Amino acid sequence: MAVLALQSSPLSEMVDAFRLDLMTKLLLAILAGGAIGFERQIAGKAAGLRTNILICVGSALFMDLSMNLGTSFGGARIGDPGRIAAQVVTGIGFIGAGTIMQARGSITGLTSAATIFVVAAIGLNVGAGFYREALGATAAVMLVLAGLGTLEHKLLRIRRSHAATIRTKPGTTLEWLKTALFAEGLVITKVAVFDHETDRVFEMRLSGPAQQFDIARRELNDLAPILNVNLD
Repeated sequence: MAVLALQSSPLSEMVDAFRLDLMTKLLLAILAGGAIGFERQIAGKAAGLRTNILICVGSALFMDLSMNLGTSFGGARIGDPGRIAAQVVTGIGFIGAGTIMQARGSITGLTSAATIFVVAAIGLNVGAGFYREALGATAAVMLVLAGLGTLEHKLLRIRRSHAATIRTKPGTTLEWLKTALFAEGLVITKVAVFDHETDRVFEMRLSGPAQQFDIARRELNDLAPILNVNLD
């Protein structure tokens, strides 16, 4: 036993001196964040390879600091090792919110924000030394992002029917509105027209691919005769 202790002591001292355990964590964080970031980069997302790597590495570094700071001065642990990790979660929430864009009634960036959030969680697991959990989560996230992307695209192409209320300037014809909607991939299946002094209101039922409804609403709102478009 004494011989084993002597043989393992230099190795232990080298690990402590060069923080090889931290280097292992950071390397794994680079691999995990890079794997997810690579998929995001191929998909053309703003939060791509470098962003996800840096978030994962930063989270791992903060978690390692959180776990070791309380014992760095010797003696019993001082403070709560989860405090810095909790601040990482809060900070990543702000970064994720910054990736969400809203324009003309359409919201984009939700998947990027969620990816950033889960990459930070993976980094915290790496920093805490939970390698199996981190690798399992990385595989699951890549499966969701890459594997379910095709399914999500197919769901968006399924034809659906929605009620719509479109306010236009007085005198706008139904034929003009049909042409404008058809150009966006939607057809009118039922319509009622109500004339007022200041506008003409079309209460209708529209049919078309699910993804086209938001696109049509944005495009129609830019046309001069259109005053307002409301899709239920």
